[in-house]
Amino acid sequence: MASSLSDAEAPAPAQAARHAKPLSFVVLSLIPKLVLRAPRSGAVFGALVMLALLGPILAEENLLKFGWGLVLARHGIDATEGTLGLSMVLGVIASRGLVRNPRRRREPKDVEDDLARAVSLLPAQANASAGLVRLGDKRVLFSDCGQGFIMYARRGRSLVALFDPVAPKHLWAPLVDKFIAEARRSRSRPVFYQVSPDFLPIVVEMRLQALKLGEQAVVDLSRFTLAGGDWLKLRRSINRAERDGLCFEMLAADAVPPVLDELQTVSDSWLSAHQAAEKGFSLGTFDRAYIASGPVALIRLDGRIVAFASLMTASSSGDAFIDLMRHVPGVHRGMMDLLFVKIMETLKAEGFATLNLGMAPLAGLSGNRRAPVWNHVARQIFEHGERFYNFRGVRAFKEKFDPDWQPRYLVVTGQGLPVLSLLDVTLLIGGGLKGLTRR
Repeated sequence: MASSLSDAEAPAPAQAARHAKPLSFVVLSLIPKLVLRAPRSGAVFGALVMLALLGPILAEENLLKFGWGLVLARHGIDATEGTLGLSMVLGVIASRGLVRNPRRRREPKDVEDDLARAVSLLPAQANASAGLVRLGDKRVLFSDCGQGFIMYARRGRSLVALFDPVAPKHLWAPLVDKFIAEARRSRSRPVFYQVSPDFLPIVVEMRLQALKLGEQAVVDLSRFTLAGGDWLKLRRSINRAERDGLCFEMLAADAVPPVLDELQTVSDSWLSAHQAAEKGFSLGTFDRAYIASGPVALIRLDGRIVAFASLMTASSSGDAFIDLMRHVPGVHRGMMDLLFVKIMETLKAEGFATLNLGMAPLAGLSGNRRAPVWNHVARQIFEHGERFYNFRGVRAFKEKFDPDWQPRYLVVTGQGLPVLSLLDVTLLIGGGLKGLTRR
């Protein structure tokens, strides 16, 4: 089996002047130089630059080299000196993309009516994750018939749509076409984030470019059980948690408001311990109205709430989605195992068919030598990028529950380098540059 790029394949330093390095090695070699300058500021800046570096790799290597040659020539830089030229141009692009203040447009006066219309369509949709429209941080583009919509947000010069269109499949193509037309009218780049394999025929028909982002974990609740030897370790974990006094509770939406103060305390404790800021767009945030819009699962210890997860359950197919998860650090090793298992058992008893555990970023990318350069670099980051994000830990935790792993993609238009689109998506989710400077 062909492996991903390894240290053994990299040319020795003495040979670098005589042999051109593969582009993926050039990019990877830049990351540690940017990171190891200072303990905190170096890590922050390194993480941001790494994200900027990922964008150009989203194209095939031959096209990438050709594109960079044109850019370098335009800037009067000798394209034959690949490493120096690439780093200089990437630095310019990254700095411009990170510090540019996007144009602000006034929100439409009927934004609340649009949100109410979108929410009214959720029970007819197959995927409960469409409930993220409730956050209110996204705009809504409706189909001409009003029976479906695309939720999206603007960042920089990108119009970023989240997930597949929230509509019956026969409306997807006209909705996507309408969204692309809207982006072009506003002189923006249309971007589709975390779309499913079902979206790929549209990618082909409309000559878009799809790049794998990772895999989404979906548990089939109909076959979920802790019986059998394969589940012994997980059974021991939750049994120990219950013996030590942890108790599970599922609150319906109307029972959530009285405990919002306690939930806020847990959330603040989690954010403080992780030195993290609230995210957004594709991730839930602690907004009181948003949290109270659906059921919430709790873990209590001596009557005090120490962990919770908000759930979305409105769907036509019996799908549920775990959204915001927060816990008080250091309470119990088995606390989150207990929370997840009890959620699954409760939803199964209530007749739900599937539970969406969310994405494992950069997981499951092919290491075949014919795969795009993006795959090889992303696999290296997945394996060795723990300083920036717990890629392997997220995948390992969700793997405990034996999910079906479903690929998810980033889709962009044209054949150019999507570095700015990737930067805009990253800043959109992270809450801007300020949000990214906190973990």
